[in-house]
Amino acid sequence: MLKNEITELAPKSPVDSEKRREIAEMLGNLLADEYRLFVNTQGLHWNVEGPLFYSLHKLTESQYEELFESIDTLAERIRALGLPAPQTFKEFYDRSIVKDLPSGSTLQQRIERLVSDYEMAVRRTSLVAKLAEADGDIKTTDLLTERVGVYEENAWMLRATIAS
Repeated sequence: MLKNEITELAPKSPVDSEKRREIAEMLGNLLADEYRLFVNTQGLHWNVEGPLFYSLHKLTESQYEELFESIDTLAERIRALGLPAPQTFKEFYDRSIVKDLPSGSTLQQRIERLVSDYEMAVRRTSLVAKLAEADGDIKTTDLLTERVGVYEENAWMLRATIAS
């Protein structure tokens, strides 16, 4: 019989159950960060104007499409670790260190803020990857190592686009 509520699932794993729970909770925070990065990147994509329009429009489109795919992967990893994934805007808002892009700001300011958010995500994701590695969670470590590389590349490409 199918259940109506989302429950914890206890997977068979070499990672201690308490450590697995801690990792899944931290992944929930990273999922919230990634979701807000997705929204901010897509918002920049929609609203870019000026001489850099075409290149930034294409760049941010490829970035938000990649983020969209990764959001699902992070949520599924949380489920594989046995916990429910965050799913509401309120949860994403409350758990994320990424904030909305400031309205009324210049294109330069919005890009600089997005670069800063990607760099913040690099630091936070790297910390969780190190903890997952120390706890023997190879799959999560691998996933987060990949995310760090994507965030670094996204920040670099945006930074290079506005360099003088």
